[in-house]
Amino acid sequence: MTDFINLYETYLLEVKHSSANTVASYIRDLRQFDKYVSDNLDCSLDEVTPEQATVYFAWLTNSGKSSATVTRSLASIKGFYSYLVSNGSVEANPVRTIHLAKVEKKLPQILTGHEVELLLSQPKCTDPKGFRDKAMLELLYATGIRVSELISLDVDSVNIPAGFIRCASGGKSRMIPLYPAAVRAIQTYLTQIRPSMIADPTETALFVNLGGERMSRQGFWKIIKHYQQTANIQKDITPHTLRHSFAAHLLENGADLKSIQEMLGHSDISSTQIYAQIVKQNLKSVYNKFHPKA
Repeated sequence: MTDFINLYETYLLEVKHSSANTVASYIRDLRQFDKYVSDNLDCSLDEVTPEQATVYFAWLTNSGKSSATVTRSLASIKGFYSYLVSNGSVEANPVRTIHLAKVEKKLPQILTGHEVELLLSQPKCTDPKGFRDKAMLELLYATGIRVSELISLDVDSVNIPAGFIRCASGGKSRMIPLYPAAVRAIQTYLTQIRPSMIADPTETALFVNLGGERMSRQGFWKIIKHYQQTANIQKDITPHTLRHSFAAHLLENGADLKSIQEMLGHSDISSTQIYAQIVKQNLKSVYNKFHPKA
């Protein structure tokens, strides 16, 4: 069934245009399920029964997997079998009728305006690394793009005179404006810093590591964790925290959900509506804290 998993991966990427991170999670779930079936059941994936599949999800739970992980795994496997049914590779989906208890979704954590300013002020523009890090953090908060999109940007993805970036992801592209401070930070990095950092004059990557090659996800993760510590911010900041903060702060200041959806690159408005819940929660918190009769 390995060939079927590979075909499904291609289908998700090229037909469904799912993000690389989403596809990686689905395929990881499927390979884990495939290994379980191979190690514990006397059958292959196309022969799994609903009873055997139910035992598998119980095994995941008993192995210490979180409810969210088990729920995602079920979704991954359901999608895989639906694909196999649609192309005639199997007759029935063995997990179609399996339902797990709903997981209560936690609202994403966001930074306050003060915390954002504190974080953005951490890179010191005294060496190439400081200028580069400043430009990366400013761009991330200015646009709300994903870290995978950030490190995929090329030099020609940025239009400095017009003040926007072109972000391509999942076969689609979108234009996102930049605020003036972000434009200045990127322009300084591009004109004064990047030329001396790149290892190869033909390098197209906008942001490069100290070796002169395209920045990696892991490399940027370390950068943002470092500045969280130097800023002494107690919240657990990830690259996605700035994405969430970007959306919530826009909404707080009057932006409409449709515009935010377009800038975030959400295919479904329901993914964007979670920020309305965050804003309402924050307003209630402020009311309870400061109203004299609350």
